[in-house]
Amino acid sequence: MKNQKIIFWITTGIIFIMEGLIPLFTSQSELAKEGIRHLGYPEYFGNALVVFKVLGTFSLIIPQVSKRIKEWAYAGFAFNFIFAIISNIAVDDLNPLALFPLAFLGLLIASYISYNKLNSNQIK
Repeated sequence: MKNQKIIFWITTGIIFIMEGLIPLFTSQSELAKEGIRHLGYPEYFGNALVVFKVLGTFSLIIPQVSKRIKEWAYAGFAFNFIFAIISNIAVDDLNPLALFPLAFLGLLIASYISYNKLNSNQIK
């Protein structure tokens, strides 16, 4: 169980930093805005995405948040990473940078599996 806690907190912590904190502090930078424009999305989409990313990451790390909300957050991030891969491939063809969200999808899956293992152990 200790290993599951370590895996959960490392993977979830990385997601929290990369998908919650960094977008929160950099979303209004010209580089971030250009990234959204480059993919063909309007600026308001990037702003909405940041709001949902921040809320989602906080829901993953706060233990008092209900399991149902956490499940929705995991699903939302999975869709986010999958559509990021699709968007990048559609605009820039298949290249290593286009597959970068795949690494975060792997971290998300590891976080989700460890979260469920921790919760199944608490029920017993």
